[in-house]
Amino acid sequence: MQAKASIEVCYSPALFPLYNATDSIVVVIDVLRATSSICVAFENGAEKIVPVAKIDDCQAYKEKGFLIAGERNGEKLDGFDFGNSPFNYMGAQVKGKSIALTTTNGTQAIDAAKHAYKLVIGSFLNIGVLQQWLLEQNKNVLFLCAGWKNKFNLEDTLFAGAVASYLQASGEFMADCDSAIAAIHLYEKAQHDLFKFLENSSHRRRLERLKIEKDIEFCLMQNLVKVIPVLENGALVSMPNVKREIAESSPA
Repeated sequence: MQAKASIEVCYSPALFPLYNATDSIVVVIDVLRATSSICVAFENGAEKIVPVAKIDDCQAYKEKGFLIAGERNGEKLDGFDFGNSPFNYMGAQVKGKSIALTTTNGTQAIDAAKHAYKLVIGSFLNIGVLQQWLLEQNKNVLFLCAGWKNKFNLEDTLFAGAVASYLQASGEFMADCDSAIAAIHLYEKAQHDLFKFLENSSHRRRLERLKIEKDIEFCLMQNLVKVIPVLENGALVSMPNVKREIAESSPA
């Protein structure tokens, strides 16, 4: 009998060194809001996005002709072209552009996992095409939750649980650690109203204090984009030849 591909969930970039990513597809997740914004940018024609951990390093890309985007603690950085809202990346202003991006959590997680076998970007916005693509790869999957400053958060874990549940239901994958099993159980409890489930979560309350509740609602919507960003040579690009059809339900 052929062994099933494994599903693992890492709840924080600080824990990532404990995992072996050399034979796994790593899905980086920062639902609120970096990975959602990245997906929106590529859906609107961005050419590439360079994830940068430090603010100063990101600013240096301005001299190279890049647009620069940055956020810390939920707020746009002064002097940057964009912040971290998905609404910043809609329309002609990003089409064909190269963007350097630094955020509190998401770009830190990408940096932590940059030497993985393959690194792709996940969000509820692209969940359908991502699930289908992962199923076709039949490769071990490691979900890396960006969390909040290396701490656990709910929204990233719910996304990991949603995709893990889908993959496990196919019969080709097996949740291979307690963190993956826990993520699946959390998603099954929350799936009918993610916004309500996150009502008291720390990051939802943090963004609400900044008066950007619309970002939260948007980032929890599913299947609005049909791209899979992938890290290649230090930059995120839109994966070519991704099937644009989206499955509406998990396999039996």
